[in-house]
Amino acid sequence: MHTQVIKFSRVLSLSAIAALTLVLAGCGSTTGERAASGAGVGAAVGAGAAAVTGGSVTRGAVIGGGVGAATGAATDEDDIRLD
Repeated sequence: MHTQVIKFSRVLSLSAIAALTLVLAGCGSTTGERAASGAGVGAAVGAGAAAVTGGSVTRGAVIGGGVGAATGAATDEDDIRLD
């Protein structure tokens, strides 16, 4: 029973993170805005992935945030247009 509750909370957390990622994915028209939104999305996804896999949530957030910020800064507004 306890294992099912933990699995459900992990799935719920990952679903919330995925929804947040989709909401924030279109944010940012300048390089700084894209880097900031990329860092936020990356940190959320990294923390969620670490929580689901049993890793360090802090480490996952830091790594994800760094990757997200670098990706956001490296992309152009035309590269990530979702229209």
